[in-house]
Amino acid sequence: MAAVLPITTQIVRSGQDDKQASNDLCISDVNDCLIFDRHGVSKTFNSLFQHNKAIIIFVRNFLCYTCKEYVEDLGQIPQHMLQESNVRLVVIGQSSWCHIEGFSTLTGYPHEIYVDPERQIYKKLGMRRGETYMETPSSSPHVKSSLLVGNLKSMWRAMTSPVFDFQGDPLQQGGALIVGPGPEVHFAHFDMNRMDHMPINWLLQLAGLQTVDFSDSPKIIHI
Repeated sequence: MAAVLPITTQIVRSGQDDKQASNDLCISDVNDCLIFDRHGVSKTFNSLFQHNKAIIIFVRNFLCYTCKEYVEDLGQIPQHMLQESNVRLVVIGQSSWCHIEGFSTLTGYPHEIYVDPERQIYKKLGMRRGETYMETPSSSPHVKSSLLVGNLKSMWRAMTSPVFDFQGDPLQQGGALIVGPGPEVHFAHFDMNRMDHMPINWLLQLAGLQTVDFSDSPKIIHI
């Protein structure tokens, strides 16, 4: 496999939009918004990055097949690599907290995960609701299923879920932030559609971490 090339500029693909997002983002607007863990226990959003840097991924919804496959790859990032760099990796969804346990088990994701069930953070940060596609379709190195197969899998999971719901607003798009320590926003990207999430190795490099080989088992790539 070809080596993963290091990022030499902050933004590569959606340039000005992402740079503007990180420059204009006022993280203090969402500091006191509550997020909930798998037990329904709340904490403030800013507790995620007060004393350390955090990579925070907002997913569309827990039934979305692209989110599931993306989070599966996030789960391959070694915990020791994050701990050694004092970086937290956090996934935030917008369902009820009762869906966290099942989604974590399904994806094998071992890191931090919370929900923003009222979508307060999504709304205040200005994340899109509805999908926008460019002339050149977005693609993701982390999504393995086709549109047809992926949607069928999502429908089946919805029908077989103990609680039959969409596990979040199906029109809500996600995004990615790198924040902290403190209120400094190092990077922000808001997804335009379900395939527009940031490649994970780009986020790792922007956070000062080594990249990971997602082709099979997790292997750190030294660059």
